[in-house]
Amino acid sequence: MSSRRLLTGCLLSAVLLFGGRVGAAETAPLTTTPKSVAEARELQKRVQEVTRRVTPAVVGLEIGGASGSGVIVSEDGYVLTAGHVSGKPNAKATVIMPDGTRLEGKTLGSNKGIDSGMVKITAEGKYPFVPMGDSAKLEKGQWCIALGHPGGFSKERAPVLRLGRVLDNQKGLIQTDCTLVGGDSGGPLFDLAGKVIGIHSRIGQAIVYNIHVPVATFATTWNYLAAGETWSNASGQGPPPAAPPTLPGLALEKIGDRMKVAGVDKDSAAEKAGFKPKDYFALLDGKEVSNRDEIDAILRTKKPGDEVVVEVVRGAERLKLKLPLGKSKS
Repeated sequence: MSSRRLLTGCLLSAVLLFGGRVGAAETAPLTTTPKSVAEARELQKRVQEVTRRVTPAVVGLEIGGASGSGVIVSEDGYVLTAGHVSGKPNAKATVIMPDGTRLEGKTLGSNKGIDSGMVKITAEGKYPFVPMGDSAKLEKGQWCIALGHPGGFSKERAPVLRLGRVLDNQKGLIQTDCTLVGGDSGGPLFDLAGKVIGIHSRIGQAIVYNIHVPVATFATTWNYLAAGETWSNASGQGPPPAAPPTLPGLALEKIGDRMKVAGVDKDSAAEKAGFKPKDYFALLDGKEVSNRDEIDAILRTKKPGDEVVVEVVRGAERLKLKLPLGKSKS
């Protein structure tokens, strides 16, 4: 092989490995340690390019006298942060852009089990934002970038950059050796394609062993967080289904493939609606039901106070009874 062909091959390998502009290689995970000054410079260049693109979306947060970091992931101003930073829903939040501009916002939901949280900029406008990546595909040893505001936002500096590697990637957490300190909480962890892969959560025993919330959990629980719900689930899933409204005053039991009224409370809504012991459910809200789960599935589509029509069989009669739903105690 000629020296020219060998040099061309080596240069192409370096470009593919360290993020040159060749096809999709720019988004490929990078786990290799630079072995020369030239390769180190390629890595540095890639980090600088990513940081330049994403920094406009990295923000400081002030909530209830405490400060933290966050990242804007939608043009209309949804901000991902840590649950311990966002705190209670519907609280006043100040979102600080990199140039020091202070915007009004409010806290939304959080999953305290995994420490994910969300804030919304309430001031009207279109905001710089960055895409969310796929944290499930992270590899051990993969290079990553941590940005945030250690010690709180300072107009005298840009969000502080720490370069590191993924040490572990589990369903509920990402661990890296990116150095973090107080104030970084809620800030973004990026891959070298410029996508958010995690949110800074907890600082380890040593400041170079730190925990981040996988961004995938934000994607799967987005609607709950945006709706301001607060729950605790260490697996990163959404809250358990809310208890359905009740059929007030009715005690039911399963007999074969039918549901039977086992009892009716005195002076209850069920008694006033005309229910009697030994009635059998034929239809609930126009649907056949043969067990409690099927009844609950229908009731979950309703809210307390809604009226449902229960068609019951009483001896040789078939009656339609209207019953207002009650509120669950759980």
